[in-house]
Amino acid sequence: MEQILASRSVSITELKRSPSAIIEQAGEYAVAVLNHNRPAAYLLSASAYDRLLEKIEASSIREAISASRNDPRTSISDDQMFNELDVCITQAAAESTRA
Repeated sequence: MEQILASRSVSITELKRSPSAIIEQAGEYAVAVLNHNRPAAYLLSASAYDRLLEKIEASSIREAISASRNDPRTSISDDQMFNELDVCITQAAAESTRA
């Protein structure tokens, strides 16, 4: 049997019968949706989903920072980076006004 990674579970039939009640009862916790006693999906509230996405994004940013520390390429100063970004933005703005 597969492990259920939630403290609460409902069957697909229960979810079909009263989805609003299930979502309300879930609160800030995941609910495992079972099909033949096996997890078929996990239901999250919108706020819990938003927090999950924020954690994933923060983790991705941390990984990128960590990877950049091991980058063998020569680093550039903040001023140089912002100057190059300003040039790119100016060029993109000029191109969009021509189109």
